[in-house]
Amino acid sequence: MLLHLSTWQEVEAYLEHSQGIILPIGSTEQHGPTGLIGTDAICAEAVSGGVGDAVKAMVAPTISVGMALHHTAFPGTISLRPSTMIQVVGDYITCLVKAGFRKFYFINGHGGNVATLKAAFSETYIYLEDLQISDASLVQCHVANWFMCGSVYKLAHDLYGKEEGSHATPSEVALTQYIYPEVIKTAPLSPEVNKEGKIYGATDFRRRYPDGRMGSNPGLATPEHGKQFYDLAVKELSAGYLEFLNGT
Repeated sequence: MLLHLSTWQEVEAYLEHSQGIILPIGSTEQHGPTGLIGTDAICAEAVSGGVGDAVKAMVAPTISVGMALHHTAFPGTISLRPSTMIQVVGDYITCLVKAGFRKFYFINGHGGNVATLKAAFSETYIYLEDLQISDASLVQCHVANWFMCGSVYKLAHDLYGKEEGSHATPSEVALTQYIYPEVIKTAPLSPEVNKEGKIYGATDFRRRYPDGRMGSNPGLATPEHGKQFYDLAVKELSAGYLEFLNGT
């Protein structure tokens, strides 16, 4: 059930039997020569929709721009500052809490969002208590990274080994190929690609990873692989959502 395709009466009726909601969050950033700039948001949105269908949960509109400042030396990247993202996430949660939601399950597609999301949760808990919102102490937030699901990680290792890398990976590219087969990109990929390491500023990132990849070979991706990743992520995160919702 998609929030943006619902009426307020339908949301009110939903809240009579559930206070849980799924929030897809990703990023708008470069993903190497063959990866879509919207990869992280596309993956989070698709997996969230699948989980929502499986567990009959409300799914909020996707937060498509995240914390990707280290990618801004590449054209097309759009990023929020951590402080801005904390405010955005806090405003989303606060509005939904006022409506009656209490359990917020963020399905995340971008590793760079994790630290800021956790900071946003901490700030929002205190803010809600300061507002003296009824049942503010019952509000709980959780971040689940689809790409870190145990079953997804295992399949990526089995299919790609060390060539999975850590950015512009074949697993995430495969998932976008499954979702959008009409916009599969191809380009020459040098076998010489720097491995993962510490991330500093945007200029330094582009200097060390000139084509945007971090140890990955997205040329190995196929839409068929993407379907496998989608099914595994939806299954694992559906179980995770229900455990979170039920407090187990």
